[in-house]
Amino acid sequence: MTVQLKPIPALYCVYILRSTVRHGSLYIGSTPNPPRRLSQHNGQVKGGAMRTSRNSLRPWEMVALVSGFASSTAALKFEWALTNPHTSLHIPSESRLAFSTQRKRNGQPKRPSKSLTSILSNLHLLLSVPSFARWPLTVHFFAKDVHAAWLRWCNKAEKQLRGSLPVVTDFGENAVAVAAAVKPPDPSSVAEDAEEGAEEDVPTWGIHALPLDYQPLKEYVARGQDIFEFERQGDCVVCKEAIELDEGGLHAVCSNEGCEGVGHLRCWGSYLLRGEGGAGDEAVLPVGGKCPRCKGEVHWGTMMKELTLRVRGHMEVEKLLKMKRKRTARKKTEKTKGTGKEKV
Repeated sequence: MTVQLKPIPALYCVYILRSTVRHGSLYIGSTPNPPRRLSQHNGQVKGGAMRTSRNSLRPWEMVALVSGFASSTAALKFEWALTNPHTSLHIPSESRLAFSTQRKRNGQPKRPSKSLTSILSNLHLLLSVPSFARWPLTVHFFAKDVHAAWLRWCNKAEKQLRGSLPVVTDFGENAVAVAAAVKPPDPSSVAEDAEEGAEEDVPTWGIHALPLDYQPLKEYVARGQDIFEFERQGDCVVCKEAIELDEGGLHAVCSNEGCEGVGHLRCWGSYLLRGEGGAGDEAVLPVGGKCPRCKGEVHWGTMMKELTLRVRGHMEVEKLLKMKRKRTARKKTEKTKGTGKEKV
């Protein structure tokens, strides 16, 4: 079997879904496209899950999600652990917050009932265990009451999250009004264009504001391409030894604008881990730190996303930089025409 290497996805997340009709009805899932997935759960496009197909519970809303997973497999592992906290091996038995009190016919423990508090408490626990604590994750909240419940649990939890874990809120000015306006459609009237994800009057807040492609990394990716295309990599910013591209090694680029600091992947990793200090001997991957050249903050997850795009995502990079390259070529043509010279 051939293993197909792919770049880190632009977005892959694990989300918490809540019925706007009955707040006690909750669902956990994963997706690379939250707006499309929400439309599926609400019956506006084909797909969705059987558990969310009841019209009496629609419309659903995504009240929170965790983004930054390096692959669909990583997201599915996190989703399974959050859905099954009573049996997940990622949670030490002494730290469990959920316990099964019943058994299935096959003898396996039944999944305990969910509540918003239980999901948020287990989310907090998962983000603090070694299996996930150092992943480049971000927590997003799209409902004020859910965020408030999260803060309450964070204040009383015994184990604290790492201080650099980003928590983002986006409630939107008309969040309640928009959610109330979404009605479950008549299945017989669902248009074909809706099946392909076409939507009108799409909100600009919450899950609809999340970047679904690599556009936020465009300038960073373009800089990395130029550095290696024109062989401006120089010496490693950490070990100071020359970087030889024909050695077949992996090299990471500083993510800060204007900085062309390049280093061996192993050197970057060791340097950032030393800077973290309290990471512990068991830590293999860093979270982030300061670039040794520009002294600006860098995040390991962002650097790895650019690196995997550069070495594995040639089609994605070509698509991302296509417009920019077209404009550059057009400018060169205009300059050539202006001087009356033909560019060879």
